[in-house]
Amino acid sequence: MQASPFRTAKIIALAGLSAAFLPNVTRADAAEPYPKMAPLEQYLMPSDDEIALARTAAPESISRDAEIMVLSPQGYKTAVPGTNGFVCLVERAWSSPSNDPGFWNPKSRSPLCFNAAGARYCVPLLNRRTGLVLAGLPKAEIVAKMKAARDANEFPPLEAGAMCYMMSKRGRLNDAAGHWHPHLMFYRPLEEASGWGADLPGSPIYENTDDLDHVAVFLVPVMRWSDGSEESKPELCGPTPTPATPATTESH
Repeated sequence: MQASPFRTAKIIALAGLSAAFLPNVTRADAAEPYPKMAPLEQYLMPSDDEIALARTAAPESISRDAEIMVLSPQGYKTAVPGTNGFVCLVERAWSSPSNDPGFWNPKSRSPLCFNAAGARYCVPLLNRRTGLVLAGLPKAEIVAKMKAARDANEFPPLEAGAMCYMMSKRGRLNDAAGHWHPHLMFYRPLEEASGWGADLPGSPIYENTDDLDHVAVFLVPVMRWSDGSEESKPELCGPTPTPATPATTESH
C-alpha cells in the first residue's frame, strides 16, 4: 500500500525485534533496489563508531550504563558490559520484514536500546537471524528457518514490559525515511493488538503485527531525541484522519 506524501510512514517490525522496525515511505516501483546481500564489509562499522551510535538510541542516563553490542563478521558480540539491564545495539536492514525492498540495504543503521525484558526476548531473535545471514543463506531460507524455530518454541517467551528506545537522530532506518522520528516501542501478544486504539484517527500510537515472531509492536512517537533536542516535525508523529494508508510491509 502506498503512503500519502503528507503522512508519516507507519513503522513496521524488524524480524520481530525492534525491534528494528523500518518506516516505509512511498515507492516509485516494485523492483527491489537491493536484490541480494552486499559484501559483508559494507554492513560493518569500526567498533568505536558503532558503540557511539548504539548509545544514541536512548538518553545518556540510560545508555551510559547499558551493555553495548556491535556487529562483527561472526555476529553480534558484547563490546561494553552493562550494569543496568539495558542492551543497546545497531540493527542492520536484514532485521526488516522479508518483503521489504530494503532488506539487504547495506546503508541501513537502526540504533535501539532494549530494556531487560525487551533484550531477553529480542536479542536471541536478532542473533539467530544474523547468524543465518552471515552463513550466506538466501532470504527465503532465512524466513523459513526463523519460522520453524519459532514454531518449535526455540526462542524465549515474550515478557510483560518488553520495550525499546529508538531516539537517535543519527540513525538511517531506510533510504527514504532517514532517522524518522524519536519513538518508543512496546512488544505485546498478538491478542492485544486491537486493545490499544492504535492507528485510529487522532491516536498517537502506531501498531504493526510481526508474523515471524507472532507479536504486536506498538510505537509511540516522543517529542525529543536522545540528546535532548526537540523533534523538528512533531506534527507528523501519529496517525491523522486522512483516507491514505501508511505503507506497510507485512509478512516477513
